[in-house]
Amino acid sequence: MKTTLLLSLCLFPLVASVVSCREKGPAEKAGESADKAVEKVKDAVDPKGPVEKAGEKVDKALDK
Repeated sequence: MKTTLLLSLCLFPLVASVVSCREKGPAEKAGESADKAVEKVKDAVDPKGPVEKAGEKVDKALDK
């Protein structure tokens, strides 16, 4: 009984995160937009080098 309860409590966060990650909500979309805006301002002040730009392209291609 205790083992089953403990196992279900340990697995619940994993199952909940898999189910809840299917669609982005409006708050998450707004947060991502704000992150992109901050990143653009930061890039304007301190431009990226070619290696960093290449790394970002790889990340974007791999959807990270």
